[in-house]
Amino acid sequence: MTMFRNYLKIAFRQLLRQKMYSFINIAGLASGMAVALLIGLWIVDEFTFDSVHAHRDRLGQVWQFVNFTGEKASYGVTPQPLAEELRSKYPEFQSVSLSKGSEFILADGDRKFRESGNFVEAPFPDMVSLRMLSGTKDALKDPRSVLLSKSVATEIFGEASPLNQVLKLDNKEAVRVAGVYADFPLSSSFHDVRVLAPWNLLVATQRWVRDSQQEWDNNSFQVYVQLREGADFESVSAKISDTRMKKKDPPAYKPEFFVHPMRKWHLYNDFENGVNVGGLIEFVRLFGLIGLFILLLACINFMNLSTARSEKRAREVGIRKAIGSARSKLIAQFFSESLVVVVLSFTLSLIVAELLMPFFNNVAGKQLTMPWGEPLFWLCSFVFCGLTGFIAGSYPAFYLSSFQPVKVLKGTFRAGRFAAVPRQALVVFQFAVSITLLIGTLVVFKQIQYAKDRPVGYSKEGLLEINALLPEVFSHYDALRDELLHTGAIRDVSASRGSLTLQDGGTTDVSWKGKSADGKPLLMGNYISHDFGRTIGWEVLRGRDFSRRMATDSAGLIINEAAAKLMGFRNPVGETVRWNGQVFQVIGVVRNMVKENPFAPVNPSGFMLNYKAVTVMHVRLAPDKAVREALAKVEPVFRKYNPESLFSYRFVDEEYGRKFAVEERVGKLAGFFAILTVIISSLGLFGLASFVAEQRVKEIGVRKVLGASVAQLWGLLSKDFVRLVLISCLISIPVTAYLMNEWLTRYSYRTTLSWWMFGAAGLSAIGIALGTVSYQTIRAALVNPVKSLKSE
Repeated sequence: MTMFRNYLKIAFRQLLRQKMYSFINIAGLASGMAVALLIGLWIVDEFTFDSVHAHRDRLGQVWQFVNFTGEKASYGVTPQPLAEELRSKYPEFQSVSLSKGSEFILADGDRKFRESGNFVEAPFPDMVSLRMLSGTKDALKDPRSVLLSKSVATEIFGEASPLNQVLKLDNKEAVRVAGVYADFPLSSSFHDVRVLAPWNLLVATQRWVRDSQQEWDNNSFQVYVQLREGADFESVSAKISDTRMKKKDPPAYKPEFFVHPMRKWHLYNDFENGVNVGGLIEFVRLFGLIGLFILLLACINFMNLSTARSEKRAREVGIRKAIGSARSKLIAQFFSESLVVVVLSFTLSLIVAELLMPFFNNVAGKQLTMPWGEPLFWLCSFVFCGLTGFIAGSYPAFYLSSFQPVKVLKGTFRAGRFAAVPRQALVVFQFAVSITLLIGTLVVFKQIQYAKDRPVGYSKEGLLEINALLPEVFSHYDALRDELLHTGAIRDVSASRGSLTLQDGGTTDVSWKGKSADGKPLLMGNYISHDFGRTIGWEVLRGRDFSRRMATDSAGLIINEAAAKLMGFRNPVGETVRWNGQVFQVIGVVRNMVKENPFAPVNPSGFMLNYKAVTVMHVRLAPDKAVREALAKVEPVFRKYNPESLFSYRFVDEEYGRKFAVEERVGKLAGFFAILTVIISSLGLFGLASFVAEQRVKEIGVRKVLGASVAQLWGLLSKDFVRLVLISCLISIPVTAYLMNEWLTRYSYRTTLSWWMFGAAGLSAIGIALGTVSYQTIRAALVNPVKSLKSE
């Protein structure tokens, strides 16, 4: 213990004696450790996603693979009768529940609230470990009862008890609040489920749901399952795989059912041709690797500065060895010094991480907190400090302890011409990582912008969608449309089934002249009103748009470019197409509209008139009216025809912009980490530049006496560092080009790598390096040579 206390005293004296180098080491390590902490907490949150559900390891959702074009596509929707089939014929399932997501309008007197939730069967609450705060979850057996989350109950009833209160659901059904449950956390797949309504209520109020109870080809429902103890997901999936194909009239798309485990919902949700190829796990691995690199860059600063000042410590090492100190004792001393720096850095990193937490949560879309009261966190922190101290201190400890006391004490010790090579290699590595992240960030944002600039086939700006409308509203569609147009705030009005930014559904029951007998491609169906195309601003490439003056348009069909290409007609206009058993005549071809993934090809689609099927109204605002003024005129008209519902709207351009959320989050995180790596690398470069200037102070003095200018001295001292950064560019550019090409292959619609991104990152790195070393080099060049050349 006495020796250990001595080591600590020496370590603190070294820190106080070399304040600038101590600051660089501690600040660099603290930054790296803070980021490693944040990334570690994020990774833990990703891997423990859905852990709030006690039966997570036995819960799953039934998906299906279908074959439309020779490759298996995956869907998380299934037919309704599958649930009863699983319950009655497969003992491996402990519980099965149908589910259907919905936007509920809850009315408490004149007050109306729009909330997201699910219709579910009675076993669902137990399956997902619903935590009841009041009431009973068995209430879902009653078709006239609902369960509310705590946040919804508080929003509607305040501090009053919501139990047994009566609400009007979707402006039709009176339901009783039978219970309140704790909100699902953000780290749950059900975090947006704020209302639970009984499945039997959906069956009783929706005819299409009743009609599909025995319909095996209506894939519109989710089926959640809980396996019994000992049951295996793979074996159960193999058993239920051909359930549909055993039924009457098996479809040509050959559905294969399988159970997707809850533990894989979040991180492993991407499938290609029937194989799970990952998903968000790729980002977890990527940012885990980035966190490791950032910590390593911070450790490199410590290594470089410790070994660079080796001659300052050489005499100390020589004296210690001369009086009998073993090399192992010296190694222990230098490790203790690095450990002191690491502990101080970790203490500072906790403060930095806490301060950065709100920013990090905002960028990452999380609700992370520092687990101050968790013993496991402190245990991991202790191990983390030990490993960081070992990594940072290993090279200096073994290097400094290797000095020979005879040479040191005789004054003949010199570091050697190749002593700086390891330091230079580490600087090259630091800037190579920084440049790689800079280029990667530029590529990510270029890909996002490329997709945002993609022609979507219609005009998003100034376009609103009005939803939450009662079916009765559309029976007065023409009168409603006329009144909206008469307000002067609206230029056009139309309606469609579903949103412009989502695809409602598709069918394989489509045939045309010349179609191959064995081909069963999937075509997307879109039910619309007259004036749809004019309202959204689509572009008719061939033929014409729907017209109110043409009575035959009720049997007319407009297809997009993808459908025209699939059908193979030289001129599709006038051709006959059978769609879901009904005969249509193609009257026009429109440019492809991007409704789903903006990075993927557009699906073949058809558009048909059907006022009974529309659910959403589209409103084109007049360009000369302010949005607030226009909405003030529009809302009273909708309330007149839709008094029992909530006036709810959304801007199409904002909804479309949400499709880029994941990529934008990745870009922001990558940019944040790239900036941090540059800062850490620059800190190390600043310290090395200071050391070099100090080491060459007499040389600088001699050169100034001989007439060298400040600019010449700046160039002399800077060129070595610029050379290292150039080497970093030569290494990182080809590596980054390969990695980013691989990343871009994930997208069907993707940008290309441009030379300017590599040039901009390289020039930025060189500029930062020059800016970093210039302060020290110019400062050294401006020193009076009399001071630098006088005898010590």
